[in-house]
Amino acid sequence: MSSKEMEESIISYLSQSETDDNPKNLNVVAILHNFWEQKQRAQSDDSSAGSEMESLLLYESASSPGPPYVCYVTLPGGSCFGNYKVCDTQAEARRDAARVALMNSLVNELPCRRISPDFIFQSLQQAAKENPVLMKDAHDPNTSIGTYNLLLHSFMGRTMLEFQEMMTVFQLLQWNGTLKALRERQYSRQSVIAYYCQRGLDEYMHSSMALDWLGREQRSPGLLGLELQVAQKELVLARRRGIELRFYKEKNDILSLALSQAYIQHPPEMFEQESNHTCEQEQLPLHPLHSCDADAQISQCYSPSPVFNKKISDTGTSFSSPSPSSLQALMAFSSE
Repeated sequence: MSSKEMEESIISYLSQSETDDNPKNLNVVAILHNFWEQKQRAQSDDSSAGSEMESLLLYESASSPGPPYVCYVTLPGGSCFGNYKVCDTQAEARRDAARVALMNSLVNELPCRRISPDFIFQSLQQAAKENPVLMKDAHDPNTSIGTYNLLLHSFMGRTMLEFQEMMTVFQLLQWNGTLKALRERQYSRQSVIAYYCQRGLDEYMHSSMALDWLGREQRSPGLLGLELQVAQKELVLARRRGIELRFYKEKNDILSLALSQAYIQHPPEMFEQESNHTCEQEQLPLHPLHSCDADAQISQCYSPSPVFNKKISDTGTSFSSPSPSSLQALMAFSSE
């Protein structure tokens, strides 16, 4: 069976299950659990690995006084997916989030979803087209596109979700202003990339970013609440597009952590406008949820590759692939 036929078979099987009158006929939560349990065992060759799977598959339900309910599932490695459908119960939201995650997990295992020489070549071409860089500089490690080339080659043979997990770290570093600070301190691209590729996104980085935003709130009262509102809108739209959500969810978590600390330091009336904001967003149509700036940011971060992207209209799931546009964080870090 070819990669395309296998992908269509997976999509067809999972899509048909959603039209069944009895959603319990296909226990997607258990299937997702078993998939990652077997995958981890194969990677670690350790029969005890499965006992740790519950802690590695993290389900989170967004606080809500009533329907529609929202659930997120974070996979080993950090990729995050949420329910695409409008769900009347928390159990339904959990199943739908697991379904979206399962479809992406299965398709991510296909040979066509691995970083290959052809994908790298097309990615470099697209990077040269979308950014003020030259394709001929791809072999010069001192240029931004050369750094991108080295980064892509370091992920040769690995999956696109793995690459996106790493790119999320640099997107957050750019959004938080960390890359700009490192550039001003004249750290080299290679040293920064090597450091964060090895380190990943840990709790210390998460807390440090929250402290950065708390400091900005203290200097400019009200900034944090406005930033959180934009981030919440982005997360709603991204979830409704059925794409990988970690970048958007991490922004929300970081800003929420910072806001909780700011709330402790200031009277509650300063934050009345932020209360129940996420719940209100779920009742709104899509088009007023974003300012032009927010829409532009999403299109930059997740502009799909024309070859490696597939949209499943009947399930609402996009298998978004790493694109040179999602490397604008590194391009920005390298451009000055």
